[in-house]
Amino acid sequence: MRILIVEDDPRTARLLEELLGMGDHHVTCSRTGEAGLAHLGSATVDLVVLDVMLPGRDGYSICAEMRTMSSVRILMLSARGAPVDRVDGLRQGADDYLAKPFHAQELLARVDALARRGTLATEPASPSVVALEGLRLDVRGRTVDVDGRPVAFTGAEFDILRALAERAGRVVSRDRLMELARGSEYGAFDRSVDVHISNIRKKLGDSARAPRWIRTVRGVGYQVVAARVEP
Repeated sequence: MRILIVEDDPRTARLLEELLGMGDHHVTCSRTGEAGLAHLGSATVDLVVLDVMLPGRDGYSICAEMRTMSSVRILMLSARGAPVDRVDGLRQGADDYLAKPFHAQELLARVDALARRGTLATEPASPSVVALEGLRLDVRGRTVDVDGRPVAFTGAEFDILRALAERAGRVVSRDRLMELARGSEYGAFDRSVDVHISNIRKKLGDSARAPRWIRTVRGVGYQVVAARVEP
């Protein structure tokens, strides 16, 4: 993958470059969030490893702006590892969040999991387009149209929405949903699926109380209630 590291600490930046370079990835490093935004806007990037504590604008605001520019996968790094900090990162558009200090093998495993995004090895081949009443997902282009208008989703949000849409009418557990969307080795923290579903609903304009598309099955998981239609 083509990986952009946004990290202002020289020592951490070198460590990340060495670790990710060993995985045969093409690695570029930016020292500020603004430099990272400029690189993302001018080059092809598959994954951003983004520090939260940056000079000037913090990583949360940089993540939010990156998400308006691209569906690039974003892994946030931070010494702030409390659940509320992780939730904030996901809500700003991150696909994953890793607390410092981190173990090198865990970092590499999470990068590998992000590289496998959308791979459903144990499932039948997916159609190129999944359509529900009022909702259309282009699987290859990774785009979503809601009532005929394009709506941007993060990588994780798209994968979860796709996994549900492909199983319209079926209840999918949280664990199974994350496995389908991210791969069985994905190390998500507790309730991350619920955070993603909340973000998906907001973007769809859906309601948990009167769902048009996604229904919560208490204690189990989620179910798409809209019917599949021909794309």
